Formats: sequence, C-alpha cells, structure tokens
Amino acid sequence: MTSGSLNARRRERELAELAAGERVDIVVVGGGVTGTGIALDAASRGLSVALVEAHDLAFGTSRWSSKLVHGGLRYLAHGEFGLAHESAVERGVLMTRTAPHLTRAMPQLFPLYPSTSRLQERMVATGLRAGDVLRRAARTPSSVLPRPRSVPAAEALALAPGLSGHGLRGALLAYDGALVDDARLVVTLARTAASFGARILTRLSASSVHADRVTVADGLSGSTMDIHARQVINATGVWAGTLTGAVRLRPSLGSHLVLAPGTVPMGTTSVNIGVPGETNRFVFLLPQPDGRVYLGLTDEPVSGPIPPVPAVPESDVDFLLELASSVLARPLTRADVSGSYAGLRPLVEGTGGRSADLSRKHAVLAGPDGLLTVVGGKLTTYRRMAEDAVDAAVRLAGLPAAPCRTARLPLLGAAPRPELSLVDASPRLVTRYGTEAPRVAALGELDAEFAAPVGPGTEITAAEVVWAVRNEGALDVEDVLERRTRLSLIPSDAEAARARVAELVDKSLAGLAD
Repeated sequence: MTSGSLNARRRERELAELAAGERVDIVVVGGGVTGTGIALDAASRGLSVALVEAHDLAFGTSRWSSKLVHGGLRYLAHGEFGLAHESAVERGVLMTRTAPHLTRAMPQLFPLYPSTSRLQERMVATGLRAGDVLRRAARTPSSVLPRPRSVPAAEALALAPGLSGHGLRGALLAYDGALVDDARLVVTLARTAASFGARILTRLSASSVHADRVTVADGLSGSTMDIHARQVINATGVWAGTLTGAVRLRPSLGSHLVLAPGTVPMGTTSVNIGVPGETNRFVFLLPQPDGRVYLGLTDEPVSGPIPPVPAVPESDVDFLLELASSVLARPLTRADVSGSYAGLRPLVEGTGGRSADLSRKHAVLAGPDGLLTVVGGKLTTYRRMAEDAVDAAVRLAGLPAAPCRTARLPLLGAAPRPELSLVDASPRLVTRYGTEAPRVAALGELDAEFAAPVGPGTEITAAEVVWAVRNEGALDVEDVLERRTRLSLIPSDAEAARARVAELVDKSLAGLAD
C-alpha cells in the first residue's frame, strides 16, 4: 500500500477520525472530476481536506463524457475566445505534464462528400487552422498534437476504412486530445489527492450542507454524523441545486451508443459528421483502444428531477444511427448497438436559447450563508475550475494556503511520454496505470490466477480487480464493473465477468479486514 492507496481499511480509519470531531479546512461534496480536482488542489496547497461522495468516484457525469480533451474549437465559433484559449491551455497541461499516461492524440477526420458545400469545407478548414493557433498559443508541441491538413480520399479511407467511398472527394484531418477513460482520470485525481493527505470518502450521502459543516449518512453502516470545516464547497454538478438555492442550472443530455469491437472498421481515427442544418455541431464516431467505438453525441435540454443514472432516449438512438450511416459503407442498425450511456452537463442557466448554445464557462458562487458552489465548465477545464474554487475558499475563510501548484503536478503514474514507452509492462496497462503498471502486472506474476482475464472477450485481468479494491477505493462489484474497468459499457461483457469479479472483490475486501 502507498499513501495514494484508497481502500475500505483507510476509509474506516479516516471516517473514525472525523467522527471524533476533527475539523478540516475544506470539505468537498461530490466525487466527480471537479470535486476530486478541488481535493487535490487544496491538499497540495497544505490544507486539510475531506471529500464526501454519496455513491462512488465518477458515479455521475464524469464517467459519461465523450472521453475527449477538447482544445476549444467550438468555443471560437461562439466568439468565446477566452474560454477557447483556457480549454487549449488545460488540454496541454493534461497531455504534456499532469497526465500523459491517461491521454492520447485523437486523429479526427472531417470527410467531404457532395453534401458538403465548398463554403462549409472552407469554414471547417478555417476553424481547424484557428484551433492550431490555439494549440501553439498554449505551447502544446506538434509532436503531441500534429498540425491539421487536407488528405485525399484514398488516405481518408485508409485512416477510417469504414467510411463510404461513394462521392468522397477527400477529408480534413486534425488532432485533438482524448482520455483513455474519464472515470480513470477521476480515480487517479482522488488517489493523488489522498497521497497529499486528503480523505476521500465514498458512500457518504450529504443530507444537509452548510458553509461550515456537512451532515452525512454512511451508506455502509447507516450511521449519521456531522463533518465540520472552515469552508464547504458544493461540487455536485447537475445535482448542485438540490443542496442550495443559490444556483440555477439548465442540464443538457448527451447520449452515446457503444458499438462492440469489429462493428465498424475505424482504425484509430475518429470521424466527425456535421449535423444537417447546423454550422458548428458534429456527431462523432470515436474508436477506443479496446476496439469499441463510441457514437455520439447529442445535446438536448432536460427538465424535471435529475436521475442518478440518465437513460438514452429512443429518439437519440435513431438520430445517431441515421446520421452515422450517412457516411459509412455499411449502414448501422439497432442490432449493432451493444450498449449506451448518457450524461448530464451542469450548464449555468443563461438568458435563453438552446442548450447547445449555452456557454461552457464555469462559475464559483457564494450563497447567502457562505456555502461555495462550483458549477458549469467541462471535463477538460476541471483543473482551472478547482483552482478558482480553492482560491475562493481561501479568501472567504481566510485559510493559510500556498499558491496553486496543480498545473505542474504530475498525477500518480504520470511520466513524460518517452519514459512511458519504456515502462516494463504491456502497453494496455501503461495507458491505464502509467508507471504503476508494473505493480499491477506483478500481481499476476506472483499468482498465475491473477494474470487471467475475468471473462471472455476482455483483456481485463483479475489483477486489475484486486488492484481496484486494494488501491482505487472500489467497495463492491459494481464499482469495478461500472467505473474501474468500464466493462458495463457493454452489458453482456459485464454479465460474463460478474461472478469472477464478485469473487475477487469479496476475497480482496476480506484480505483488507484481516
């Protein structure tokens, strides 16, 4: 175990310390990318921190993204130059300094068919060149994100073999950032925060939130307690309004379909498909390292109560399949869909218009009682959101804190890309665990049982399940299937592995209790 290990034993010990009445500098409510980012920022400044999460790390919106680390191109089209630059800077921070092991360059094709006018082609090309200016301004080297260029039809088909060649006159090729797994980023942030002393406590549901205390119910024991702090920060995303009346949100639903490996021959290049009648909206075919392809994304307003796990509307399934089929050699049908997921974006309510046009700017708001709430934003800019939230907490509560250091603070497992290529472990493990990959692999080397996959059709090994329980805070089988391995993105894969994963989780938890 290391100082960055999260597990049931550590949870029990730290919960007892807080139950005894210890007061911390900051309590963060919410275990998504923003909340864990805040916990890391505050703990790395020398502040005492407790993070409470009702369910599990990355339970909400943070695991339902497109897995992209955007450079801010769409914000240029809306005239939000500051937000576009911020996004490009934060993309560069993630890809070059804090998380090279969890990020990769994603080639993006914009295919040109007869339905694409020359004016549209020029507009996209101009946008891609502007995006490259943002990349250079953010000092992200072209060795990480190459420059955009035009490619002939033959090269476009070689990059994305599933495209239809009928009428294809070429394509525009650009590069953006992508995460190997958004939930893994959240878990790594939480573990890095824990390495600085932050208490990361899942299964603690906040029933009452004030500026200086949070009343929580322990989902494991059923007990309740107050956790006292000099400043509480509400980082619960789309659920922020349920804890305070000081914010008004307009949630937006983004749906994705999951296509099993082999369904669409995509290689490693994504395909961007323009939405008819729109100038700056695209649907993406996003190939993943494990062979899956994500097809998304929609952007529709949502009203009413916020569900714990959103569902993909049937209308979104039809829309995504029809639009993707318009550029593929083989049209997609519902039989090709192996899974689906939807996420809710916590957009700050504006003065009207569609949710697709609302700003992705974030805001840190102080309520009448002094409770801080951070809302809006997006995954790419989580670090800047966290910095602003902690800055506000330091000012409001008069906390003695060092300056923010997260822009140059490597997350656990991080290393420069040339060094990552030399790590003595399989490339798949390195992209998930970075420099910690040999420690994960060693579990399988010590015990051959742990080297075997947990189910047919997956490379996920028993060692990864054991590691998730011992070091990544997984407390039950769902934590592993849903958020540590993402096997549940294809339900049939999860069911095939469930019994073995449950056995491993039970044994690992029992070992921690000994």
